[in-house]
Amino acid sequence: MPLIKLEDYYPNYRETFSGDDIKKLDLYTEGGDKVGSVHDVLVDNNGRFRYLVIDTGTWAFGKKILLPVGLSRIDYEQHRVFVDGLNKEQVQNLPAYNENQAVDYDYEEQLRGVYRPLASTATADTGESILAAQSYNRDTYNYDREPYLYDINEGEGQTLRLYEERLIANKERHKVGEVAVSKRVETETARVSVSVEKERIVIERNTPADARAIIPNDADFQAGEVARMEVYEESANIQKQAFVREEVSFRKEVEHHTVDAEETVRREELDINTEGNPVVDNPNRI
Repeated sequence: MPLIKLEDYYPNYRETFSGDDIKKLDLYTEGGDKVGSVHDVLVDNNGRFRYLVIDTGTWAFGKKILLPVGLSRIDYEQHRVFVDGLNKEQVQNLPAYNENQAVDYDYEEQLRGVYRPLASTATADTGESILAAQSYNRDTYNYDREPYLYDINEGEGQTLRLYEERLIANKERHKVGEVAVSKRVETETARVSVSVEKERIVIERNTPADARAIIPNDADFQAGEVARMEVYEESANIQKQAFVREEVSFRKEVEHHTVDAEETVRREELDINTEGNPVVDNPNRI
């Protein structure tokens, strides 16, 4: 059965796992010792996980190995993959994995020859003998015959996450411009008119119509007699004074608008396929 790299089978696998990229998880023993990191995943032609490609790094001189998925426990909360019982001696006995080589039946049998003793504790629960697997051949072998190696570890329960996309609306405040209000001085020629008074002396000389003679003794001739009259005139007094012509006030007002957005969002739904007559409790969809 040919095996395929995860990204070749699921080009958009990162969207399926919504950020939980298994290829970025570190591999630890159940005792808490780091033994490498997940470099890739190999799936069968049905898309089922079969092997984790482990880069052992400095722990085993940078050797890449294949780890059957049934011997691992994936914990996305801790961003770790756990394996129980794997040691350096076993890693040294495993054939190195090369991305350019074909993973055929003979290569997998070398792997299984090392991993079957690791899975010996699982046979107590399954009741199946690992030795029986040695009677398989390339024509009859099936991954389902060794679930302790190739089934997802359900010992502590597994969680399948269903994701959906949602539109999140946020507001960002940014400057669109500014208004500056200032004063400037303009000049113009102003004209004003004012009425002024100017006095003048008008001298009138008249000959009496009824000229009559005056007794000489009644005539009072006096030399040097002077009559005086003051003469006034007004002059214009023009001055400039400043007055408040207009008051200008300015402020900001906030206008509220509703922005509508429309996008296509995706949501994962759960499909349950059963064979036979198993009893399945299927709670209502959330």
